Amino acid sequence: MKVGKKVQRLYGVFILLSLIWGSSFFFIKILLAHYAPASIAFLRCFFGLVTITIIMLVLRKPFHLRQIPWKPMVMVGLLQTAVPWYLLGYSETRITSSMASVLNATTPFWTTMIGFWWFHKQIHRNQWIGLFLGVCGIFILLDFHPKQFITVDFIGVLLMLATTFCYGYSSQVSKRDLGELSIYQTVWGTMFVGCLSSGIIALCFEPFTFAPLLKQPNVIFSFVMLGSMGSAVGFLLFFYMVQKGSAEFSTMVTYLVPATAILWGFLLLDEPIRWTLLAGLCLILIGVFLSERKPKEANEMVELEEKSNV
Repeated sequence: MKVGKKVQRLYGVFILLSLIWGSSFFFIKILLAHYAPASIAFLRCFFGLVTITIIMLVLRKPFHLRQIPWKPMVMVGLLQTAVPWYLLGYSETRITSSMASVLNATTPFWTTMIGFWWFHKQIHRNQWIGLFLGVCGIFILLDFHPKQFITVDFIGVLLMLATTFCYGYSSQVSKRDLGELSIYQTVWGTMFVGCLSSGIIALCFEPFTFAPLLKQPNVIFSFVMLGSMGSAVGFLLFFYMVQKGSAEFSTMVTYLVPATAILWGFLLLDEPIRWTLLAGLCLILIGVFLSERKPKEANEMVELEEKSNV
């Protein structure tokens, strides 16, 4: 595939994933009225696992379970699904969805810093500029004021920051240790680990019942959207970006999620769109674009290294 087409496909997947994940906070709020956080994480993983299994069977994609490096897979599964989804659900019992979406946008920061601290990746100037513009864009599009942090529940804030830290670390581990697997294997393994671990927590420590699933159509729909679309299909797109692009680029999708959430509100709930959405969205897109463009001197160094290896 030519470089230009590869980049176009990556950005296309980037936008599509932001549209899918833009509804997540809304569906979690609905489900919190019927289920505790660990139970939501378990059923979300369960629906995701069933969906990815069906997809692999229909497309005849091999599972090759013995080839999966289970140690990093368990870490990715725990830190990409079970742990952060539990923390995310619990945080939304203490803070608003808009606050959660702002804090969720710290994921690229953690991904970049973790890559620098623990995975010895270089951070170039454009990445810092891109991260800064993305954060500014989030505050503008949500018309968010710093004074709102004064009255916020700091336990909820810390839970969301722990959530994004998990996302950042697991993305780096996935890029380093699961690159030899197919995207389908990676998603299946992630859903399997998440389903098993969150299921144990839910069944042991929370009052769990299937009654809302059997009686409430909105509950079933919410889990289908969260599990089948947001988890199975969403993770297929996410791990595609991780493998074909970078962990840093992939997690920057969290910058667009609040914008797509507002867009869904406009299309489905007839909520108004303010000028701040467009201004913030422009800043975010510029930030994403800049973060993926290495400075000229960095490109020259890469070219010299490639020539010396020939």
